[in-house]
Order: sequence, then structure tokens, then C-alpha cells
Amino acid sequence: MTGFIIRRLLVTVITVLGAMILLFVILQLIPGDFASVVLGPRATPDIIESFRIKMGLDQPIYVQLFNFIFNAIQGDLGQDVLSHLPVRILILQVLPHTIVLALTSIVVAALLGIPLGAYAAAFKGSWVDRVLGVISISAITIPSFLAGLLALLIFSVYLQWFPAMGAGQSGNIADQIYHLVLPASALALGWVGYLARIMRASMLDEMTEDYVRTARSKGLKESVVVFKHALRGALIPVIAVIGVGFGNLLGGAVLIEIIFHRPGLGYLIYTAIRTRNYPIVQGGLIIAVILYSLANLLADLSYGSIDPRVRSE
Repeated sequence: MTGFIIRRLLVTVITVLGAMILLFVILQLIPGDFASVVLGPRATPDIIESFRIKMGLDQPIYVQLFNFIFNAIQGDLGQDVLSHLPVRILILQVLPHTIVLALTSIVVAALLGIPLGAYAAAFKGSWVDRVLGVISISAITIPSFLAGLLALLIFSVYLQWFPAMGAGQSGNIADQIYHLVLPASALALGWVGYLARIMRASMLDEMTEDYVRTARSKGLKESVVVFKHALRGALIPVIAVIGVGFGNLLGGAVLIEIIFHRPGLGYLIYTAIRTRNYPIVQGGLIIAVILYSLANLLADLSYGSIDPRVRSE
């Protein structure tokens, strides 16, 4: 298990470093001069040059890349060109909202999708299986932004059951949960159907294993065989999918945060892109990559702890 953990950690570190290099290259390829755009058309050449020196833009590309990676490793993500605050501080102010949104969404998706898939497999070929199949496929086909818009129109504008914008009052947990219901549900909807289909397929495969047939031959009830014996083995691929799902939900949270005007990492990056505030874009995307990689790392470790075959491979 120790060797498995070390290998996974090395892969995670290499992935984050590769993403940082790719991010830097992409931002360098964007047309236009960053200093001229930020300072505006009235800025004089002397002011533009002074700004370029301050931001390190006058140095060679390889030096900028080295400084970018070296500073990021030390936790220095740069300085906001508008407020002159450290990007790290701005990200830490909004990051909890995004993490809570993504975690709540994946928990809701797992609590609904896993039982739906398990029941569909237990009643394979019945009307229950067909109904659950239609529900899960329908949930997969609805994009999160469309689900968010529909939820906003129906439950906020028309019925006025839930607030339309914001993340709730700071320190008021009940109000924050109240504001979280609609965005988390909209973000989780597609993953409910996806996890249900994965769970159904995994359960059907697991129910053909020898240990399941042995449990049946001992005279155990079918519910015990399905939900006690087969369920644990069927959860292995679902755990891996949940790890990937958390990373994908971080990406999907961008549109949800825009629709519901929630403060979060996605909304911060979106506003920084509009103003071409590159330090915030770089810092925000680095944090998103790190969170995505950590989610996959935790999924791999959970996967390996449950199934010894993964560690040996």
C-alpha cells in the first residue's frame, strides 16, 4: 500500500506541474498586450513599461515560467492588478463557497444515484428497472446550466420558494443552506443519473460472481445477498467515478455560480477573464487543478484500499 500511495502522489505532482506549464503557455498565446489592456488606452509608454517591469513581463519567457512555478509552489499566486491584494487572499475568501457547493452536489448525487442504481439492478427487467432507467437517462441529458435556469425560474421566480441569488448571510448556517438548495440540486442532477447507471451496471456484474452465488446457495435472503454482499464490490468503480465527478463539478460550478450569482472560485475566474486580470485567472485555475488532482488522488487511494488488485497493478 505504501508503494501504491507513493506512485499516486508522484502522478498527482506531475499532473499539477504539467497543468501549470500548459496554463502559462496558453495565457502567453492570448493576443494583445496584458499591460496595455489593464492600464487602458490613456496610459503612457512610460507607465506601461513600469507596469511590465513590476509584473515581471520584461523578462524572458523561460524566466517568467520558472518564477511562476517557483512562486506558486511557495504559495505566492501573484497580486490582483486592480485591488493590489494578494491573489491568495481573494481565492481563500471565495473558495469555501465553491467547495461546499461541489461537495454538497456530489453527496446529493451519491445519496440518490447509488440507491437508484442498486434497486434497478435488483429488479432487472421489471417495470421498476425501466422507470428508473428513464429517470436516470433523462437526468443525464439535462445540462447543469439548463437545470439551474429552470430551477431559478420555477422555484425562485414563479413559486418564490428559494432565493434567486447569493450565498446567504455570513455566519448564518441555516440561511446558507437555504441558498444552497437550488444550485446544489441543479449541479447534482446530471450526476444522479450517471451514478445510477454506473451503479446498475456494476451491480449486475457483481451479482454474477462466485461469492454471490455461494451466498444464495446458503439460503440467504435476496435482499441480504444484493444489498450486503454484492453492494460492497459494486461500489468500487462508483468510488472512482465520484472522485472524477468532484473535479467535474468544480468545473460545472462556474456556470451555476454565474446563474445564481454565488461568490465562488468559478465566478471569480469568470470576472477576471472579462477584465483580463491574468494573476487571478492563473491563481484560480491552479487551485482548481490542485483540487481536481486531490479529488482523484483520494478516489484512487480509496479504490486501492478496497480492492487489492488495484494496488498490485
